[in-house]
Amino acid sequence: MTNPRVRKIADRIQVIVAEMLERRIKDPRLGFVTVTDVRVTGDSQQASIFYTVLGTEEELASTAAALESAKGVIRSEVAKQLGMRIVPSLTFIPDALPESARALDEVLERARRLDEEVAARRVEAYAGEPDPYKKPREPEDDDAAGDADDDPADPADPVDRDDEGDRA
Repeated sequence: MTNPRVRKIADRIQVIVAEMLERRIKDPRLGFVTVTDVRVTGDSQQASIFYTVLGTEEELASTAAALESAKGVIRSEVAKQLGMRIVPSLTFIPDALPESARALDEVLERARRLDEEVAARRVEAYAGEPDPYKKPREPEDDDAAGDADDDPADPADPVDRDDEGDRA
């Protein structure tokens, strides 16, 4: 469907069918239907209309039956609004998108649970020391009498404490 003309026809058919299902088709079997996509063959002879139904399997089956019975009315309205010489025949196909999305959600949920279990096991069973990073050793204090920083003859001490009192 690379032809822009065919894409326009498909888009127009989707709008027409959606409006028909919303306003003109009054079948009680028709559930909450959404037209998801329309694909038209290159020669515009066939149109596949994909739809989803909100509800149970029974509602899906009854909606499929309602769409089959209303196919002629919908096709005549498509012919009237498109104004084409040859009107494509319509085929209604239930879209598998909701089932695929549901299955994908289940797989993602299962993967998330497995990741949480692995993370919980990692916290419980940690191999090695609590802090595995090497740090420099701290020197042991051998000076019991006082602090080594108070020594006035310490060459690391840049301030001569005897001269401080003479300046003031």
